[in-house]
Amino acid sequence: MELPDELLCVFSAEVSEQADSYRIEVPKREVETGDVRPGDVHRVAVFATDSTDEASEGDSRDRSESRSGPEPRGEPRPPVEEGEQRTVDIEDIGEQGDGIARVERGFVIIVPDTEQGERVTIEVTDVQQNVAFGEVVERENYYV
Repeated sequence: MELPDELLCVFSAEVSEQADSYRIEVPKREVETGDVRPGDVHRVAVFATDSTDEASEGDSRDRSESRSGPEPRGEPRPPVEEGEQRTVDIEDIGEQGDGIARVERGFVIIVPDTEQGERVTIEVTDVQQNVAFGEVVERENYYV
């Protein structure tokens, strides 16, 4: 998947029902710190989560709550922590040439020095609200 230059923000949100429609709320921080402005019209892309993600979402939420208290309403915590190791598939390459992996809820991890289609074990080096960064620890062989 190619990420357009016009991409203003990436965040995870739940779809909620309101009267005769459904709503995806933009976190307040995206308006306060980003280029999203109330009243403007924006294109929105929605990515489905795997059913395994949905089934384990409650489990992962329980684990994150036990680490540092309950989540603030409307602002889910990133599903990774600094220092954590994970095996991920590099799905895309960003404009800067870095690999892009997605984990629970579509959360993006940027991994330099990787190629699309590669499976790598990474160590998460930096976690922000909407994106994390990782370094390759080991390159995996798909056929083992």
